[in-house]
Amino acid sequence: MKRLLLAALALTLPLGLPVDVFAQPGGQSANQTLAPTEIKIPPRKLAAPVPALLQTRAHEIFSTTCSGCHGVTAQPGAKGPSLFAPDFLGNRSDAQIVQAITDGVPGMPSFKTLFFADEIAQMPAYLRIRGGIINRSVGPVPDITGKVFNSQKATFKVETLVKDLDQPWGMAFLPDGRLIFTERAGRLRFMDKNGVISDAVKGTPSVFVRQDGGMFDVALPPDYAKSGWIYLSYSNVPPGIVPEPGSENAPNLAPPTMTFIVRGRVNAQNEWVDQQILFNPPADSYRNSADHYGSRFLFDRKGHFFWSMGERHDMQMSQNLASPLGKIHRLNDDGSIPKDNPFIHTPGALGSIWSYGHRNPEGLTFDPATGILWETEHGPTGGDEVNIIEPGKDYGWGVATMGLEPGVNHLHATGMTDPITFFNPSIGPAGIAFYTGDKFPNWKGNLFITGMVGQKLIRMEIKDHQIVAQETVIQDYGRVRDVKTGPDGFVYVLLQNMNGDPKGGSIIRLVPGTPGLPQTNPLK
Repeated sequence: MKRLLLAALALTLPLGLPVDVFAQPGGQSANQTLAPTEIKIPPRKLAAPVPALLQTRAHEIFSTTCSGCHGVTAQPGAKGPSLFAPDFLGNRSDAQIVQAITDGVPGMPSFKTLFFADEIAQMPAYLRIRGGIINRSVGPVPDITGKVFNSQKATFKVETLVKDLDQPWGMAFLPDGRLIFTERAGRLRFMDKNGVISDAVKGTPSVFVRQDGGMFDVALPPDYAKSGWIYLSYSNVPPGIVPEPGSENAPNLAPPTMTFIVRGRVNAQNEWVDQQILFNPPADSYRNSADHYGSRFLFDRKGHFFWSMGERHDMQMSQNLASPLGKIHRLNDDGSIPKDNPFIHTPGALGSIWSYGHRNPEGLTFDPATGILWETEHGPTGGDEVNIIEPGKDYGWGVATMGLEPGVNHLHATGMTDPITFFNPSIGPAGIAFYTGDKFPNWKGNLFITGMVGQKLIRMEIKDHQIVAQETVIQDYGRVRDVKTGPDGFVYVLLQNMNGDPKGGSIIRLVPGTPGLPQTNPLK
């Protein structure tokens, strides 16, 4: 494997170097092909602990055969440069690294007889994911208020409308221009055009708040002005279960939880009334884990709404059509199942399923120009995905991933749909939206993707079902949870300073700025 990574390293070296630059210990020439049984380099103790989620075959290969020469940091190793260095990773595509390892380079042999193709294919992901961990900036989140950003196609200034929120999760605009939003702790509030927020709506559903659980998305149907319906999603324990005191902070006491979907109205006294349950989870879908709830809403203009459901850390369920987990669902606005859903006539399948094979989808949006449904979802370690969703298709989770997951050793699988693009290392994608306003004409029709772990807001240009350009327009100002185009044409964003900070949430607005003003934190 030492030769394996030196093959990738050869991409960095100038041409014309003598072959003995790649000579192996013990007088072995680099153009010799060794059988796997001849590689007897003992395991090495790493300089720093590696996250458990990276304990995969790729990590085993790297740590036992490569770290001695290349090191385990972003600094050069004992006999070669770091393969985690930003310059190395930034100047090479995954395909270039895989090709160098598989086919060899001048002066280096092919390694396709030493390692399985799937093992080689996962090495770029491992290098990028671990490199992202090593190179991640750590420190307090700066205040973004008043900052001016000179992005590629627009200059914008950030206005902070509301501070000190507790984990803001979802938002939607009312016809009168007000914003309705949720806080994961279980609150539903309104914000007027001046950034003044209401008291929490009284009588909303009880939620069980632990880790990622609590109140999630809020959405309004196209006929809201007439119907007044407000759609909510949230996590809770099974009916009749009383959680142990303190169980919200004690995993060993954690009760099973699951996502509920309801709709209701808010009356003139700021009270939640007329509630209807649209999805009451089946008893066998509850899980003791406290994440992967999914839970993003999206309405079409044909009387349907879509909602996403994570697999609750049970990836086999993503492939099980009898389970709601790991799916995108489509229902009629009243919660009934549309007669043209793809699995409505499949024996044993849930009729609400629109697509399956998902891990934790938290972003859904329609392209207003084409009507195509776009989605983002969290990968395992790395492999966060951007997908175009089509009815009845399998998106692969549990069988294939662009990230790293013990037991999942394929990047692609027959009959399963690959993502349009993916992220290594992870960005933790949440809400997504196409820009539809008029304040930023050069952003018209662009897709905006939020990133929580990556603390990013990413802009993508779309053409013919493909992403043709992208840039990060905000980075390192906190976890970005959701993004929407406001009726005023400005861009609204939900921020969280740090995960779990009960007073670190804010609502910000991007407005046109003055070109050329300096930035204190240039975009990366």
